[in-house]
This record gives sequence, structure tokens and C-alpha cells, in this order.
Amino acid sequence: MLSDLFQSKHRRKINRWKKEHIKMVELAHKVLGEYGKGEQTKAKKYLKEFSNISMDHIVSEEIAFFKLLHRDAETDRQTEKLVEEFTKSFGDTKETLTKFLAKYTALLATLDEEFFDTFNAIVKILGERIEYEENNLYLHMSLS
Repeated sequence: MLSDLFQSKHRRKINRWKKEHIKMVELAHKVLGEYGKGEQTKAKKYLKEFSNISMDHIVSEEIAFFKLLHRDAETDRQTEKLVEEFTKSFGDTKETLTKFLAKYTALLATLDEEFFDTFNAIVKILGERIEYEENNLYLHMSLS
């Protein structure tokens, strides 16, 4: 608790983002599990929670990265480069995720086979992005 008071602003954000990653993964598994049992209502409930957390997470990261690149004089060039590469390469994934979630969290949306296949692909990509963030980007951010 006391150590939290002395953590850098970047470290606190990173810790929060890591917890959100864990929650997103848990919710993705719940969505797929309930879908597999034919429980559309429960699957959509978890998908909505997944949507809320993931969209908030993405916005939070985008704001922090913008500030890091445009306002933080202490940011080293290597961290800047990693953030720029990440935000550039994540653009298509973010757009796909946003459209997918808007479609399938709609009130009358049916979670069909297309949903299942697409969600599995998205979850795989997000898992890779999470691993990259935590093992590369966040590591450099906590050092800056």
C-alpha cells in the first residue's frame, strides 16, 4: 500500500492496465464458454462487460501514449519508438474490434458461428498484443 504512493505515474497505469488485461482474458473465456453451452444471454452479458473494459482500456492507453509522446519530456527515444510502432500497428485491430463489438453487443444481435469464429480470431490477436505490451512497451514505460 505504502509502496503505491511512491510508484511512478507510468508504473501505476501499467499495473492498472495489467489488471484490465487479466479481466479481459477472463471475460473472453466466459463468453466462449457460455457460447459453447448455448447460453446466448450469458454470453452476451459477458461480451458486453468485455466490450466496456476493452474500450475503456484502449482509450486510456491512447490518452497515456499521446501524453507520453507529446508532453512528457522524460520519455526516451526507444520508448517513443515502441509507442509509435504499437499505436500504428494496432490501428486495424482496434477498428476491427470496435466494429465487431458494436455489431454483437447490439440488443437484438445473435451470437452465431460467424461471431464465434471472429471472436476466437480477435481473442488470439489481442492475446498477442497483450503479450507484446507487457513484455516490451510497458517495460520501457516503467523505466522512463
